[in-house]
Amino acid sequence: MRNSKLYMSIALILMLVLLGACGKSASVDTKDGIKIGVLFSLSGGTAITEKSMADAAILAIEEINQNGGVNGKDLVPIQEDYVSDPAQAATKAKKLILEDNVAAIIGGLTSASRQAMLPIVEQNNSLLIYPGPYEGEEYSKNILYTGAVPNQQLQAFIPWLTENVGKKVYLIGNDYVYPVETNNQVKKLLELSGGEVVGEEYVAMGESEFSTVLNNIRKAKPDYVFSTLVADSVPAFYSQYADYGMNSTEMPIASPTTSETEVAAISSEAAKGNISSLAYFENIDTPENASFVKAFHEKYGEDQPITTSMESAYFSVYLLAQTLEKIDDPYNTDELLANLIGQEFLAPEGKVKVDENNHTWLYARIAKLDEQGEFEILQTSDTSIQPEPWSKLLFPDHDEPWKK
Repeated sequence: MRNSKLYMSIALILMLVLLGACGKSASVDTKDGIKIGVLFSLSGGTAITEKSMADAAILAIEEINQNGGVNGKDLVPIQEDYVSDPAQAATKAKKLILEDNVAAIIGGLTSASRQAMLPIVEQNNSLLIYPGPYEGEEYSKNILYTGAVPNQQLQAFIPWLTENVGKKVYLIGNDYVYPVETNNQVKKLLELSGGEVVGEEYVAMGESEFSTVLNNIRKAKPDYVFSTLVADSVPAFYSQYADYGMNSTEMPIASPTTSETEVAAISSEAAKGNISSLAYFENIDTPENASFVKAFHEKYGEDQPITTSMESAYFSVYLLAQTLEKIDDPYNTDELLANLIGQEFLAPEGKVKVDENNHTWLYARIAKLDEQGEFEILQTSDTSIQPEPWSKLLFPDHDEPWKK
């Protein structure tokens, strides 16, 4: 009998350990609300973009709470700053999961930050909602990717540029995985549309001195420059491009990364004529966007620009809240993940949807900066575009791990 009780006690301990290792369970107290991790860089080199993403996520949480929360419970944001350091992103994610017991984390911008958090959320069977645009070529059942992948931005953009701007392209980006892999798709699309690359350079993250690059561009004489620069490098490059006498109305900079935040940091003269392809622009004419812009400006100030990454962070919280409403235990990650697939939301950009590959159907828009430094939308996709984590252009025979 004593041995029987001992074995039962050991079995109970082992069961509790296994439950703890498998992520959050119904034992988490929800009486004070459902805890959500908000993990962005509020300082450091990428804070120019990420701080406003955090603001947009907090705005969505407050709106949801004002409208009754999730099944009568408030969402409780637990905010952390990973200071633009991927190692800190991993450390903060671990803290949010294991110490704060959050139901999910929304956060990250660069691929380095996401990849640092990926093993943490997988090992602890948690959920990361990643609203940054990225290069694709990844799938994790524990990550919901709500930012654009290259096929959603490039497959209309590059042919449009070839037809409307020219065939000769100079590629410039920061030296990390997103620009390199994005440009692999750019090259394939140029090949299909009759364009050619006349130069290609990558600079360190945070680089702010471009005299050598600009000399190389001048020598190459492209029809346009294709930029995958991010964060602080963007305003530095655009400003120096104009100071160097480059005329963006004749030889524009085209980009899938330059948004209103970066444009606000340069002069209207330096901005004029440059082109971006993004899912969202602040001046989109939809009732949902009008409400979003009004609410954001009332909370954070009229002068705060609103960008596609902010919009992704905003609607990501709503997708999460909708899913939480469908399950009994908000801390049951497996149930949460299963119910995310197929979720739809009428976002500021239009209706978005979670695909079975854990990525999100998004719109594609092309816009040019006018003399006031405002984006004029030139083209919008008729519907949202299905995400291809592995572009069919580059990986036509790639398997689909989400179906295994």
